[in-house]
Amino acid sequence: MIERKIIQNLVESYDSKKITIGVLGGHSALDVCRGAKKHGFRTLAVCQKGRDKTYTKYYKTRGDGRGCIDKTIVLDKFSEITKPLVQEQLRKENTIFIHNRYFWVYFDFTDIENNFKVPIFGTRSMLKLEERNVPKNQYYLLQKAGIRYPQLFKSPNDIDRLAIVKVNEAIRGYERAFFFASSFVDYKKKSEQLLAKKMITRESLNQAVIEEYVIGTQINFNYFYSALDDELEIMGTDTRRQTNLDGLLRLPADEQLAVLKYLKPKIIETGHIAATTKESIIESIFELGEKFVTTTKKEYPPGIIGPFALQGAMVADKGKEEMVVFDVSLRIPGSPLTQFTPHSGYLYGESISYGERIAMELNKAIKTKRLKEIVT
Repeated sequence: MIERKIIQNLVESYDSKKITIGVLGGHSALDVCRGAKKHGFRTLAVCQKGRDKTYTKYYKTRGDGRGCIDKTIVLDKFSEITKPLVQEQLRKENTIFIHNRYFWVYFDFTDIENNFKVPIFGTRSMLKLEERNVPKNQYYLLQKAGIRYPQLFKSPNDIDRLAIVKVNEAIRGYERAFFFASSFVDYKKKSEQLLAKKMITRESLNQAVIEEYVIGTQINFNYFYSALDDELEIMGTDTRRQTNLDGLLRLPADEQLAVLKYLKPKIIETGHIAATTKESIIESIFELGEKFVTTTKKEYPPGIIGPFALQGAMVADKGKEEMVVFDVSLRIPGSPLTQFTPHSGYLYGESISYGERIAMELNKAIKTKRLKEIVT
């Protein structure tokens, strides 16, 4: 792991009047760059050849003020960002990088932790904790924080109720080939079908997490923790759109049964949509997030910095409403445009996105000479 002191010294050597906000070209890059531009920062997107037009053409900054991508670096592969020459170019631009899901999809964690000598807004050591097969991962943090999560089955033989088997695809290891099973016999049948079709591998199946499937209203709570103010904010709430599950659910029940003879449900995330929440649960939303922040400070100092999300479902199976968390996002979640729910507007007068909120935090850190406190 790169010592935080090295990164702090590096960011202090930057020209604070010429800071560039850097992102990988994907996920939430446009939102980050739009927010950065609004607050006076230069922007830079590191892109992969063949999927770069969004940044090099469609949303590049024009002379008339349109666009939000000032500069691009196009690489053959995203993972080449750790090459010394690329890092040197980023440091020359006084770049502070905003990490997103691409960081743990296209990179080796060790490479980012040990070799990427560019300041990252947030806690780089926590990125890998979203993976369920690493020590002291998201389940560990949830347990320590006293936040309810689904019961885990150590073995397929233990399945005694409806469960979801969280296994990754064979071709795209970062995408999901999740399936449902209600018993060991059911698990065996469905897993063998997926193996035969080469949709999953035996290795990924052996590493899969088997969770109790909790029935409830699915909701994602999106947060921002300001390390400068020691204050937690709710950015917004949303729910997922997933293929091909969403299409199946829109069919009448009899047609669902007919379709399921020819295909299996998939839970591949396509996008998110805004979902409002009752005002009466806002306090409990804050309490969940505050417990999580406190736990990350104890377990992974300096703890979470900036964006994160607790994603799951609200249930009432114990006589009261309670959040059961399925997933934790330790960076900008899959729904950066959370300004479409009003929570941040209650605090700032108008709803803002993650990109703008990050830029606001960086601006404040620069003005108060505390930039080193929010990078790792």
